[in-house]
Amino acid sequence: MKVKTILVSQPEPKVENSPYFDLEEKQKVKIDFIPFIHVEGVSSKDVRQQKVDLSNYTAIILTSRNSVDHFFRIAEEMRFKVPDTLKYFCQSEAVAYYLQKYVVYRKRKIYVGKRTFAELSPLIKKYKNEKFLLPSSDMLKPDVPKTLNKLGVDWKKAVFYKTVVSDLSHLREVFYDILVFFSPSGIKSLFENFPDFKQNNTKIAVFGNTTVKAAKDHGLVVNIQAPTPETPSMTMALEKYIKEQNKKAH
Repeated sequence: MKVKTILVSQPEPKVENSPYFDLEEKQKVKIDFIPFIHVEGVSSKDVRQQKVDLSNYTAIILTSRNSVDHFFRIAEEMRFKVPDTLKYFCQSEAVAYYLQKYVVYRKRKIYVGKRTFAELSPLIKKYKNEKFLLPSSDMLKPDVPKTLNKLGVDWKKAVFYKTVVSDLSHLREVFYDILVFFSPSGIKSLFENFPDFKQNNTKIAVFGNTTVKAAKDHGLVVNIQAPTPETPSMTMALEKYIKEQNKKAH
């Protein structure tokens, strides 16, 4: 069976040189991007109910752009003036760069990790006398609290936003050759929208071990998997699979 259509369960990439666009062109496939989940902010009342007083904290741990947006949104809703002395611990360059939307960069104390949370931990450890706030979603990766507890720092997690299943009813009569998933919540969304979903001839591509597990738990057959040593990215894994399939189809 030749691969012609792919649905990626994420928003469309904002960059012009996304490898997905190259894949479309080179392999003559059509790729649609539809987020299966989205983020909704919780109210400042909800945050207060979690016993969070923003003025108690001297440092903020930011793991994603969403955490940046929602921290400043809640601060504004609570009429809290973010002090210039606040320290920002950002998980990656991308998060630190995004912070510029809200603060004058060179006038702030900003500490940046490489990519993973574990790589940020030495910086947090160095400033272990700070009081840390972690604005997060309701679906926080378990390694984050584990790492912070191990460091023995004074920290608090507060849910500032939630991951919500998107309404996909418009896809009921639409069929794709490949569905691409990046998180267990994407798989959950598929079955919440379509409880009677049958895989049939649809191929399932998944990124990461937790997503593989979620797919299998729901009785799906995983046909394409990333990252692997041979295909570290999802686009590479898709390209390899499409080439093999389309060769067979000739």
